[in-house]
Order: sequence, then structure tokens, then C-alpha cells
Amino acid sequence: MFAGYDGLWWIAGGWAIEAFAGPHRSHDDIDPSIPQRDIPALRAHLAGRYDIWQADDGSLRPLVSETDPVSDTCENLWLRRSGADPWEYDFILMDASSTTWTFKRDARIRRSLPDIVWERAGIPYLRPEVQLLHKAQGLRPKDQLDFDACRPLLNTDSRDWLRWALGLAHPAHPWLKML
Repeated sequence: MFAGYDGLWWIAGGWAIEAFAGPHRSHDDIDPSIPQRDIPALRAHLAGRYDIWQADDGSLRPLVSETDPVSDTCENLWLRRSGADPWEYDFILMDASSTTWTFKRDARIRRSLPDIVWERAGIPYLRPEVQLLHKAQGLRPKDQLDFDACRPLLNTDSRDWLRWALGLAHPAHPWLKML
């Protein structure tokens, strides 16, 4: 999918956790992620290969042409090969400048853009502590399993960063005591 794509991208969600921690669990889709500012480049790269839909404010809207606007508040693009096919990709759109990532739920939480990604076998993944911060709000059973798998593998810097970020964004979160 990304062959020939010049923009920044990485795999997020449960696949990023699995790549880091190892245990396999079922996944509903693949969660690639890009900076929101790179949407035009992604749309041009995928034109004619995927149906792209904007997921925003609880609704889905097809992006029929490359000039259809994407809302500034859009956080996800859903992709499938055609209207008859199941959804394959949930593109997570991140708030990022050319140098800095900003957490969408609390702008006080920022990190150097290169510091939110790690790589395995040539594939970039969202760092586990950043992915866990995103998962913390929902605290679904699979999010707890992901935290439990990652926690013993996080190095001191990653653990400290997650504790700090959770303390700002979710000061009463139960993971704080476990970190």
C-alpha cells in the first residue's frame, strides 16, 4: 500500500502493540496512521485503488474526488477496495507538524515526531507508550490486555513518559498505580 508513498506513515492500534509485545490477538482492521496535514498526499497516492471515507463526528462520508474537503476535526479515514467489500483500513490521523506530535485530547502533551515511532523489519510502528495513551480513555478489555502485555517490557523512559502523560490527560486512571 505504501510503496512509492513519500509521506510519513506508521502502523498504530493493536498491531503496533502486538509488534512490540508479541502476543497475538484478533484485530478488526489495520490501523495505519499519518499526520493529518498529509491527507492530500495520501489521497493522491491511493486514488483509484481504494474507496476513502471520512469518519467524523459519528458519521461516515465518502470522499468521491481528490478535491472533496476533509473536515479539520476528522480523526479517521476508513478505506475499502469497493462499496461491496468490507472495511480494511482505519487510517488514524494524528496532529503533527513537521517536527512535533501533539496529543489530540490534551495539547499539553507533545513529543518530537521521530520519538513517537519505532521500526521493526522496515515497518514503522507507533511507540507503545503513545499507543497506550490513546487507548487509555476507552479502557476496553482489549486495551487492558494490551497494557498488561506492554507494561513489563517498557523501559524506564517509556514508563515515565506514559505515567507523566496519563497524569495530565487522565489523572485518576487506574494504570497510573501500576506504572
